[in-house]
Amino acid sequence: MNLDFSFLTWDVISSFVLKGLVFSFQLTLIAMVGGIILGTLLALMRLSGKAWLVIPAAAYVNTMRSIPLVMVILWFFLLIPLMTGKPMGAELSAMITFTLFEAAYFSEIMRAGIQSVPKGQVHAGYAVGMTYPQTMQLIVLPQAFRNMLPVLLTQTIILFQDTSLVYAIGAYDLLKGFEIAGKNFNRPVETYLVAAVVYFVICFSLSLLVRRLQNRIAIIR
Repeated sequence: MNLDFSFLTWDVISSFVLKGLVFSFQLTLIAMVGGIILGTLLALMRLSGKAWLVIPAAAYVNTMRSIPLVMVILWFFLLIPLMTGKPMGAELSAMITFTLFEAAYFSEIMRAGIQSVPKGQVHAGYAVGMTYPQTMQLIVLPQAFRNMLPVLLTQTIILFQDTSLVYAIGAYDLLKGFEIAGKNFNRPVETYLVAAVVYFVICFSLSLLVRRLQNRIAIIR
């Protein structure tokens, strides 16, 4: 195949790839934090037992989990400006879309974490006069986060992999940086191969850290 990787010098990487890598990490971090916060609220709504909270939360989660992410990205990027009459940048659109989409998945993780806490602790909170929000904030959620932390981080790794889908709206992520470098030097095969290796190294390293964390949590228990 006559592969040639000699063009991938530090100057090329710093000029094309690092910018995309920074945005991919930023998108992952923002979507993770925003998704966990919104997902936790959705989980609490679904577990509240009140129909006016359960029904919209369940509809949101089931709808988002039933639609491919790339379609949500395209719909949000194309339709929202038409509805508002204001253009939206690809990066901002990606951040909002990923946060809203990942919230549905984080919601299910947090719902499982909340349900893993013994109900006796919830009743004990009520017995000492705590309200539902106080019981969740002070007793249930801290334990749910600890129980679900490895799963939350695993979903974050998947989120990082999914950031490559923002190519559909032209956002400058890690994959886009490699793609532009490949086009400029007429070496697309080499750049895509290197991009695959970079994604693998990052995700595999993070998965090893998650595994170590999971083992430590198991020892604490």
